[in-house]
Amino acid sequence: MIGYVTHVLDHPVWAALNGAHARLGHLKGEAARYPSDVAPFAALRPGSDGRAWADLAAITEPGEAVATVGAAVTPPAGWEVLEVFAGVQLVDVSLRAAADPEAVRLGPADVDEMLDLIARTEPGPFRRRTVELGTYLGIRREGRLVAMGGERMQPPGWTEISAVCTDPAYRGQGLATRIVRAVAAGVRARGETPFMHASADNTAALRLYESIGFRLRRDVVITVVEPRAA
Repeated sequence: MIGYVTHVLDHPVWAALNGAHARLGHLKGEAARYPSDVAPFAALRPGSDGRAWADLAAITEPGEAVATVGAAVTPPAGWEVLEVFAGVQLVDVSLRAAADPEAVRLGPADVDEMLDLIARTEPGPFRRRTVELGTYLGIRREGRLVAMGGERMQPPGWTEISAVCTDPAYRGQGLATRIVRAVAAGVRARGETPFMHASADNTAALRLYESIGFRLRRDVVITVVEPRAA
């Protein structure tokens, strides 16, 4: 049972791991998380009590960092808060989704190239198996991957567009917009609505996303925590 008590997007990690991504996740009682090589995200059941932290500790190794997304959290003794980030959640209200003939699907064979582009552009967390979360598309120039983006969390009825990035040498050509629209076309074809997360201080990205049809839904807090060794 998913068990969210408000809007599904208020608890996107929990909803995805108890839905479309249950096959990939680690779930125990009132906690859920992605494997560390897929994504760093973890969630507590909405409305849960302190038992959820014990469940999360049971599926997280001491010293292994995980990140919650949504409202601020205060972990109990036995956990350490490593970082706290201010973020925003945006939803599609008027995006013009469109397939792109130059955008090619990326898969496991492309992961080294994807990780290289991620390292040079730093759009957010991306791990070796992140590509398994959904469809990732890329644009190449002379055989080199220069822009990419794809699907991450998939709460019921929604799909997050994430890891949107462009090689610095190819910025200003509209490649990020084309990638977002192409990924969104696949999302819309399933009858789902795109949404996104971004850092609250990434004003350039926020201006772009709002200019192409996304609107701010809510502020979010990303809290990175890890269990201490006993």
